[in-house]
Amino acid sequence: MTSPALTAAPTLQTERLVLRGPSLVEFDAFAAFHADETRCLGFGPVYSRADSWRWWACNIGHWHIHGYGYFTIEDRASGTPAGICGIWNPEGWPEPEVGWVVFEGFEGRGIAYEAALAARGWAYDTLGLPALTSNIKPGNTRSQALARRLGATLERVYDNPMMGEEELWRHPAPAEAAR
Repeated sequence: MTSPALTAAPTLQTERLVLRGPSLVEFDAFAAFHADETRCLGFGPVYSRADSWRWWACNIGHWHIHGYGYFTIEDRASGTPAGICGIWNPEGWPEPEVGWVVFEGFEGRGIAYEAALAARGWAYDTLGLPALTSNIKPGNTRSQALARRLGATLERVYDNPMMGEEELWRHPAPAEAAR
């Protein structure tokens, strides 16, 4: 069953993935992710389903305000939502960030890397953003390894207004970034 688009997000395609705007189809997978304490802590606190709904609505509003936000990552072969990835810059953020989340059952397959490359390339090439970062909780070794693989370097630790202490990883400038 398909659900109508909730934003004017473009559709990006990679070899294995479709990155598209959020719809209600993947909300259940997102709510399950955010209810799982071991999986969500690098992205935010454990959320009730109602709190996940509010974050989901916030992402839709973010698209309308900024013209970018988190895409849904869809596995091309199955059409199954595999996670979210995109550009995030709500009030209080130091600057636009490339962020990623992979849902249960999709880890360890390079999906976050493939999606982040596509989202970052779109942000640089289409949106014309001059710089991007990734905000990572200290100790989140998987996201730190992915940031390094993307060519990002640890710049500083700072106090994120929503997440507390985080590391700010600087991505390569558009001319130097892999796409």
